[in-house]
This record gives sequence, C-alpha cells and structure tokens, in this order.
Amino acid sequence: MTGPLPQAEGIRPRVLVIMGVSGSGKTTVAEGLHNILGWPYQEGDLLHPKANVDKMAAGIPLTDEDRWPWLALCRQWIDARIAEGGGGILTCSALKRAYRDVLRQGTDQVVFVYLKVPEPILQARLARRKGHYMPPSLLPSQLATLEEPAPDEHALVIDIESTVAEVIAATLGQLKYKLEN
Repeated sequence: MTGPLPQAEGIRPRVLVIMGVSGSGKTTVAEGLHNILGWPYQEGDLLHPKANVDKMAAGIPLTDEDRWPWLALCRQWIDARIAEGGGGILTCSALKRAYRDVLRQGTDQVVFVYLKVPEPILQARLARRKGHYMPPSLLPSQLATLEEPAPDEHALVIDIESTVAEVIAATLGQLKYKLEN
C-alpha cells in the first residue's frame, strides 16, 4: 500500500493498542485498520517469549511475572513507532490497568481500542478457531483477569456484536470524531 485510504483522512497518527481477551477479534480488527490507515502493524502474540507460548499451549494461565517481559517488548515496539512519528497498530490483550499503564507511560500517543465481546460470542469463536496456541479453556482466566478500561484511561470501547466491517468503521469513526474533536 502506498498510503492511507480516504477513510483515514482526518485521523492523526498515533499508536493504537487493540485490546481484549482471546477471541475478541484483535487480529482481524488490527489487520483491517492497518489496511485502511497504512500504519505499521505488530501482532503482539508474536512478541511473547517461547516460555509464555509453551505455558499457554499447555493450558496454564500466565501470571503477572510471565507478562512483564512481554509487555516490555510491546512497549519497545510502541516507543519505536512514536519515535518514527507515523503511527502504529499493536494487538495486545492489555487485560489489567497496570499493563496498560506500562504501555502508555509518559506518552499521550497511545490509544487503547477495547473490543468488548459478550462471553457466549467469545466461546463460540474460540471453539471454531484453529491453529492458535491459546486453548479455549483459558478464556475464564482471561475474563477473571480483565479490568475493563476506566473512563480516565480515555480508551475507545467498541461493542462487538456486528460485522468486522462495522467494527472497523466504528473504530475509525471514534478515532476521527471522538479523539480529533
């Protein structure tokens, strides 16, 4: 792609962290936004240390101690995008406020896009998903860990009960009109 599509007009570059539990659609939404905005995209799961991937594949929930090195790598990616000044899109569950604090510390260039999905939809999606190391059995632990963004975090909350196109359009709309006005 040579540049952003017309739908991106009026959206200033920043780093979007597409967040939510497993099965919420982070990758699908991030890829769609990447295609429209033309910003660099990083699948956060690819930054997990092998030990984390092995643990999740075995059905063992990650602890905070497991997540800190991964979050540090996510933050390094964010810092590189901010230094470049051209925006970026990162998928990261960012389940707790403390994790989001690490990702946004010292900058107002990070915007969290929380994909809020009803549990029955998540369960159905995970049951159909193939080839991912995270088993559906870990969904309850993720939901128990999840701290939805508070109003003072200025996160965009996208209720997911629509088509992918509608979710991406809603995200672009909030980026354009909620954050720019």
